[in-house]
Amino acid sequence: MAENIRARLLVSGRVQGVFYRRLAQVKARELGITGWAHNLIDGEVGILCEGEKEKIEQFIDWCKQGPPLSKVENCEVEYEEYKGEFTNFEVREFGF
Repeated sequence: MAENIRARLLVSGRVQGVFYRRLAQVKARELGITGWAHNLIDGEVGILCEGEKEKIEQFIDWCKQGPPLSKVENCEVEYEEYKGEFTNFEVREFGF
């Protein structure tokens, strides 16, 4: 059985106004990952995601590159205890 994990990402660079959250949602859903992505007031994007370890690692690799119009400068990743609290991956407005 696959191991499920949870990861919190903080992505910085040119990641707002370039469809980063929406395309992250598309990629997450493609991989079967649940959670959310939101813009932060300082121009970064915050992401909380859960799923199979292999799929989360693929998603993190995608987040480090981002969509074509973005320019990711940094992607910090913190792993947390898996909770299984989400049913889909959604785009949220702003977080702090």
